[in-house]
Amino acid sequence: MDDLFHALSDGTRRLLLDELARRDEQTLFELCSRLAMEHGVTSSRQAISQHLDVLERAGLVITQRRGRYKLHSFDPEPLRQIAERWPVPHPKETP
Repeated sequence: MDDLFHALSDGTRRLLLDELARRDEQTLFELCSRLAMEHGVTSSRQAISQHLDVLERAGLVITQRRGRYKLHSFDPEPLRQIAERWPVPHPKETP
C-alpha cells in the first residue's frame, strides 16, 4: 500500500495516469508527447520512464511488449482497494 500512495503523491505520475485512463496501450514516446502538448510537462524521456516504473511497481500501470514497442496501460484495481480499505459506517439517525 505504501508504494501506491508514493506513486500517487507526484503530479507528473497522476498526469500519466490521466493520459492512460483516456487511452490505454501508449508508448513512452506517445506519453511524453501528450504530457508536453497537453500539460506543458517537458521532463526527459528517462524521467518519464522512471515515473512509469514507480507506477508499475504500485500496480497502477501494466506494461506489455509488442514487437519492439512497450505499451503502457492503466489498471484501476489498486485504487479500488483503497476505497474498500476504509469503509466508514455512518450511524443511523433515529427520529
